[in-house]
Amino acid sequence: MTETNNLNSTIQNLSRRELRDLVRTQLQMLLEAGDLQGAKSILVPVQPADIAEAIEGLPEAMHALAFRLLSKDEAIEVYEYLDYSVQERLIEELKSQEVCDIVDQMSPDDRARLFDELPAKVVNRLLEQLSPAERQATAQLLGYEADTAGRIMTLELISLKENLTVSQALERIRNLANASEMIYYLYVMDAARRLTGIVSLRELVTSQPEQIIGEIMTRDVVFVYTDTDQEEVTRLIQRYDFLALPVVDREQLLVGIVTVDDVIDILQQETTEDIYALGGVQSGGDNYFQMNLLEIARKRVVWLLVLLITNTVTGTIIKSQEDLLAKVVTLTAFIPLLTGTGGNVGAQSSTVVIRGMNTDEIRSLGVLQVIGREAIAGALLGGMLGTIATVWAYFLQGRLEVAIAVGTSLVAISILASISGSALPFLFRYLRLDPALMSAPFITTAVDVVGVLIYFNLARVILKL
Repeated sequence: MTETNNLNSTIQNLSRRELRDLVRTQLQMLLEAGDLQGAKSILVPVQPADIAEAIEGLPEAMHALAFRLLSKDEAIEVYEYLDYSVQERLIEELKSQEVCDIVDQMSPDDRARLFDELPAKVVNRLLEQLSPAERQATAQLLGYEADTAGRIMTLELISLKENLTVSQALERIRNLANASEMIYYLYVMDAARRLTGIVSLRELVTSQPEQIIGEIMTRDVVFVYTDTDQEEVTRLIQRYDFLALPVVDREQLLVGIVTVDDVIDILQQETTEDIYALGGVQSGGDNYFQMNLLEIARKRVVWLLVLLITNTVTGTIIKSQEDLLAKVVTLTAFIPLLTGTGGNVGAQSSTVVIRGMNTDEIRSLGVLQVIGREAIAGALLGGMLGTIATVWAYFLQGRLEVAIAVGTSLVAISILASISGSALPFLFRYLRLDPALMSAPFITTAVDVVGVLIYFNLARVILKL
């Protein structure tokens, strides 16, 4: 007991990262030793999010054992923070009643996201075990399209009528606060449940008790529709610094709200998917480091095969230039330099354009203006890199013609790469394809194939062969 008290005292003085590592290590050690009481004790001062991460770091066989150490209320909170793969595993390992109690107490939006990840037969079984109210709420959310405001919203909100007084509104908040996810914004509806205004808790507290809600509310409400894309919802909350955003249907009826904590999750998910896509990896929204290795290989091999075919085409082009290379063998030495640099320039252009698309930073610019800017940037980069490459090539080979061919080719390839890197994301977005996933391999293809052709043709002209 003394050791546990000392550990709890130490926990209070740790950073969040140190805390997670220590809890996971100590928890695993105590579980392996069979000291369940000690393991339960070290979790007492730890936040639910940190407990969830500690459980995720344990061997799979210990997940259910560690989770059962938690009280019912703690288990419900911790479960919502767990990765979907761990949540699914716990559903399989825990008793049916334990699972039902946890899932029934989850927020409707968190429950809907969990059901999206589970097999259909498991979802149907869990839906049957939910209370009628929770089953109806979950079915409503699952009825909306994936990645829309309707799918990620929560139904737990507090609404007011315009004719209520401030004191009546505060009394209503006190009665409903525990059943609502957000009480800082109160949404005002008319008799038909149409959204007519919004009032903050701050405004209520600072107003006179006898004032009418209709007198102090804001009527110009920023809202989204149930079919609004979740990325647009995220941009609106970021732009206006909201804690929540109301969601209405096409008849302007208030149906739910999207809260900022959901937006943070979406931002992380979208950013992770874009970063994976830029590397040619199809994540599918799963936790990459908890995926099966065969599944990882399957997702990564697609674009590697594309690049393999590209390299074959490039090799065929090089082979077709055997007569030129036989006369000037030194030209071969600079092919990797040109294609590699071109690929890097193209990757930079596509990265900034795709990021600009995601953040709406380029909304005020036209497509041609963005491509033109990147083409000029490519020319400037090519000029700088081409000058250096010319000097370096002459220093290595001692032939001015070869050095000039390398330098001018690098300028042309840099311009080509910048145009490709900036134009292809717009093209793929127009074709309703993922710009991040599609751009990288196609840029590499364009730069490798066309870049080599540019190099050899310029070399023939300059060397007069």
